[in-house]
Amino acid sequence: MTADPYAANSTSAHVDAADRPYREVTDARGRVYRVGETDQDILGHSRKLMVYLPWAAMMAISVFEYAYGSAEDTLSRAHGWTQGNTFWILSVWVFFQAGIAFPAGWLREKGILTARKAMYIGSLLCFVGFLALSHMSNVWLAIIGFGVVGGLGAGLVYATCINMVGKWFPERRGARTGFVNGGFAYGSLPFIFIFNYGFDTANYHRVLDLIGCYIVIVVFGCAFFFKDPPKNWWPADVDPLTFSGDLKNATSLVKNPPAARQYTPKEAIRTGMLPLMWLSIVLTAGVSIFGISFQVDFAKEVGFGPLVAASSMGVMAVINGVGRGVVGWLSDKWGRKPTLVFVIVVLGLAQFGVIWAGAVKSEWLFLFFAFLSGFGGGAFYPLFAALTPDYFGENYNATNYGLVYSGKLISGLFGGGLGSMVVAAWGYNGAYALAGGVSMVAAAIALLLQQPGTSEGSAASEPQPAG
Repeated sequence: MTADPYAANSTSAHVDAADRPYREVTDARGRVYRVGETDQDILGHSRKLMVYLPWAAMMAISVFEYAYGSAEDTLSRAHGWTQGNTFWILSVWVFFQAGIAFPAGWLREKGILTARKAMYIGSLLCFVGFLALSHMSNVWLAIIGFGVVGGLGAGLVYATCINMVGKWFPERRGARTGFVNGGFAYGSLPFIFIFNYGFDTANYHRVLDLIGCYIVIVVFGCAFFFKDPPKNWWPADVDPLTFSGDLKNATSLVKNPPAARQYTPKEAIRTGMLPLMWLSIVLTAGVSIFGISFQVDFAKEVGFGPLVAASSMGVMAVINGVGRGVVGWLSDKWGRKPTLVFVIVVLGLAQFGVIWAGAVKSEWLFLFFAFLSGFGGGAFYPLFAALTPDYFGENYNATNYGLVYSGKLISGLFGGGLGSMVVAAWGYNGAYALAGGVSMVAAAIALLLQQPGTSEGSAASEPQPAG
């Protein structure tokens, strides 16, 4: 007679298991799963809402990064800023948007800051950011208001939304993380065209103020329903020991097996894999931010009309977002690491393609490579977001992914501000060639990634559990 694995592995030193609505199951590697509670039991509704609400919030804050490049010319004329001023404002925004992820995650996992409060605070800081961009002509005040305050606000919203999905869908996080992450790109599409065709020095106050109000309303409304699952939670309809019970998840769990155990940030760093992920995202995000910052200006420099310039950025934003959902789905089928390497290589090749399109003055080629650049330049984000809990577990994912994503704060410096210096020194062709080379280095680093604690990973790098 086969023993019941649930009964054999249920553990509780001080609570009678019969009084709990869940059981704790331990697999052969020692990882604990909390099973028995459905999403309806915890939330009162389907966990699908924890996909659609974060997606809507990400759509709202996408205007910060992906539409900013289309507003730069009008902002420069309205406030008397140089091109360098506008690029550094965005670079500072990227620095703080990425930098808040780790401390926010630490506060969440310590119980000091709930997901709902993080979203509330983030929405208000985003509003202040757009008010500063609208009304502060002094570049330093704009940097503080939009770059620092707005960056912190957008970062709080971004990190909370991404981690929410990873926690609620531990068995099939790829496609859902990609879907939510995609909203951060294509949500900006209406604003890209507004900034290119309906944004000028006569109405910029009104437009920017209304955008700030829009962000507050959407994010604040979504935040009301946010709630994290209990630690170690696992969906009741999937056996964590055999992965049976839901055949549509079988392929994903085989290609992307759950983490060997729940790693604290210090343990994740000691495996060596988290630092490699950090370095890869530094390089890849730098190339992505460079493309976002300079594509419209390069199109105008080559001689393409405003429609092509705006359309190229629109194409980049849409494909950037849609591509995130597609590769999230593909990573469930192919595996996270092969998909990540593929995406980074595509991003690198696209940079060289943009140079070629400009050299032959082909608008269609330019739009095609803008398509590829948009695909590669966004799709790696959800892959890293899904790979982090795949490698290190869900319990400390807010801090672990915060550490990985913090690489973007370095990327913002050389992708935007330093990118403008390279353009000034080497021209657009030299800068795009450098970006392509950097992307290839990032792909090579991604090839070194291995899941800790499995036959694929290095036993030497595996830290021992505390105690």
